[in-house]
Amino acid sequence: MVEVGTELDGRRKGLAPDGAGKEQEASQYARSLIEASLDPLVTINPDGKITDVNEAAVRATGIAREKLIGTDFSDYFTEPDRARAGYQRVFARGFITDYPLTIRHKDGKLIDVLYNASVYKGAHGDVLGVFAAARDVTETKRLIQELAETRNFLNNILQSSIKYSIIGSDLDGRILSWNEGARRHYGYEAEEVLGKDSSILHVPQDVKSGAVKRFMAEAHGLGLAEGEFERVRKDGSRFTASVVATRRNDAAGKPIGYLLMSSDISERKRAEQQLRSASQYARSLIEASLDPLVTISAEGKITDVNEATVKVTGVSREELIGTDFSTYFTEPDEARRGYRRVFAEGSVTNYPLTIRHRNGSLTEVLYNASVYKDPQGNVLGVFAAARDVTAQRKAERQIAEQRLVAEQRAKELERMAELERFQRLTVGRELKMIELKREIEELKKASQSTKVEG
Repeated sequence: MVEVGTELDGRRKGLAPDGAGKEQEASQYARSLIEASLDPLVTINPDGKITDVNEAAVRATGIAREKLIGTDFSDYFTEPDRARAGYQRVFARGFITDYPLTIRHKDGKLIDVLYNASVYKGAHGDVLGVFAAARDVTETKRLIQELAETRNFLNNILQSSIKYSIIGSDLDGRILSWNEGARRHYGYEAEEVLGKDSSILHVPQDVKSGAVKRFMAEAHGLGLAEGEFERVRKDGSRFTASVVATRRNDAAGKPIGYLLMSSDISERKRAEQQLRSASQYARSLIEASLDPLVTISAEGKITDVNEATVKVTGVSREELIGTDFSTYFTEPDEARRGYRRVFAEGSVTNYPLTIRHRNGSLTEVLYNASVYKDPQGNVLGVFAAARDVTAQRKAERQIAEQRLVAEQRAKELERMAELERFQRLTVGRELKMIELKREIEELKKASQSTKVEG
């Protein structure tokens, strides 16, 4: 190694071979460069014996420089024959590049290295030996192994995912990867779509309108885009998918493609549509009711009303919602007790209240109310329906008044009948007295007539 350093450095500085002082200076300079290297450096003679090493080689083997020199180069590797074949190739060809070997430290630790070596020659061009530099690639190999394992792990995740379609594409939209979920969702085998434009998965109108292009432009610009699209299967059938597009960058941060993850949400969309239809149907039924209907929260606040409630209060729906239910009655405390009773007992029937319109008019009602719950059985609020009984109450009052009048008339007629009976009795007595008087007079006359004859 000294010879190499001297020869090379001497030529670099233009030193004469016979300049002993300058040669020594050059040798020291070369030695400094060699020892400064973090890579294990070694010189080997044609017999495969080590002629020189640097400190990095001592550390890599755990053996002192004095003990290394003169020993066989191949003895310090896990594959001695391969090491021997390596330096023999250098002597045969003049050099080798990135020749893989594994150094065995004396404590058993292994170091993966790549050797780069070349022959070095004397002043007359004759080959003196081999100069070899080993680059420690243990960490690099570990990282490569981890990367491979990570890639394999990710590939396993991608391929084992059957719920989600995961598709990789380049910046032009050509499909580069295709997982099991994509196969199940779209019906294509990987070999049928790899390299093809991903537009085959979109409905023509989305491609033609530019919706797909805008979506991918957003993913490119922001790094992420989310949306819902109609997708086309191999057999031409369609389904609704929730799609997330993520921009993929290389190690330098330059965009190189996209990762598109999607899931079939057709069932969810159908359920949402059914829910909307059911909600619209329920709303229609509610609005069709002529009775005031209202929903009330646990705090007694109005959460919804129908048009009949708006009419009976004279207050708009927007104004009613969020206000206290009890404030629209002539007896707020009674109204408050009513809805609290529903929460406590689950329902009330024919609960009487009187609604006050904002113009002052009153509407008598009977409330029927019950709690309503979520799918888990939690009470959400009270649903209350008010039946307008104003006319009924008026009729009842009229009937009561007529009944009272009839009762009074009956009493008057009974009194008149009693008076007539008394009158008849009295008249009968008077007639009887007149009759008696007449009989008395006749008797008197008869008596006087008898006395005259006698």
